Amino acid sequence: MEDTWTTLITDLGFPVAVTFYLLHRIETKLNTLIESIVALPDKMR
Repeated sequence: MEDTWTTLITDLGFPVAVTFYLLHRIETKLNTLIESIVALPDKMR
């Protein structure tokens, strides 16, 4: 995994590597948020 990050940083640049890292991290949190919103009507009954 470290080789992949090193390759990304050298080929694409630091800002692009940070952007991909943050998008990967936020994806799981967004999925959790979507599941919570979908389940909300059932919890309000």
